Amino acid sequence: MSGDLGPRVVISASQKFVTQFPDVDLLLVGNETQLISLLPPAKKLHERITLVHAVGVVSMHDDPLLALRQKKDSSMWVALDLLRNDDADACVSAGNTGALLAMAKYLIKTFPAIDRPAICKSMPVETGSTYLLDLGANINCPPEYLYQFALMGNVLAGASTEMSPRVALLNIGTEQQKGTEELKAAQVLLQADSCINYVGFVEANSIFTGAVDVIVCDGFHGNIALKTSEGVARFIANRIAKFARKNLFNRVLGLFFLPLLKRLKAELDPSLYNGASFLGLQKTVIKSHGGADANAFLQALIVAREQVIQEVPARIQQALSQH
Repeated sequence: MSGDLGPRVVISASQKFVTQFPDVDLLLVGNETQLISLLPPAKKLHERITLVHAVGVVSMHDDPLLALRQKKDSSMWVALDLLRNDDADACVSAGNTGALLAMAKYLIKTFPAIDRPAICKSMPVETGSTYLLDLGANINCPPEYLYQFALMGNVLAGASTEMSPRVALLNIGTEQQKGTEELKAAQVLLQADSCINYVGFVEANSIFTGAVDVIVCDGFHGNIALKTSEGVARFIANRIAKFARKNLFNRVLGLFFLPLLKRLKAELDPSLYNGASFLGLQKTVIKSHGGADANAFLQALIVAREQVIQEVPARIQQALSQH
């Protein structure tokens, strides 16, 4: 019911999702009357979509702790409660990130060996993708948190590949002596763990090279890296569009390069990489970008399905039991 664009986006994405994946049933949680009113004329919900009524809504501006205490009738709370009671296998929301994290921690719980969940997202790189975490859930991280993030990111990356993921710490340089004391101490922990293929420090300008599969940092720097990359992608796209319209010669030249530009735009489309995981929770919770359109929200649903099939929480629990 929340997110920048509201439930209309979710309904459209859900219809596409169940059509594309016949092995999935969806529960749409929200104000039933409002959800039905948003359906296109003469169109019904797919038979594998069920509405679950919830009166309240957590707004994008609500204080997370107040929402946790006062909005137990909200669609967000009800959706997470369905997950807690095993009436659902995953929960996807484009709503208030802080409130979703607070409610998920309260209702779903983290694994006993995990101090704090981390927000993890797949980033497009030169070849394949790289997982970056934490992206904003934890501003200040002691070495133990960073080590736990690396362990969980390693499991997530390993769930979709037969190779041992390459794990790195985000730093201001690759030299051993550089970085904060927390980073240096986290490196010692990672170097001592034979189950993690730790390859050292990596700088921000190497995030998109594909040199590593998992990049670990605190939420402050991870969020800045994510938002900066999104801004740069928009800047490049806008500059290309302005250049192509600048004069007649550029417009004619653009016709020859149009297929290439369309392909490039499609490959770098942020909606293809929407859907961040709350790693460390005992069940799958996926955060969609608040401004996601229907195609982007569809991708968040796809991420949730993949992680349920890959049994990511169970894999994390198994990895934790070996340490």
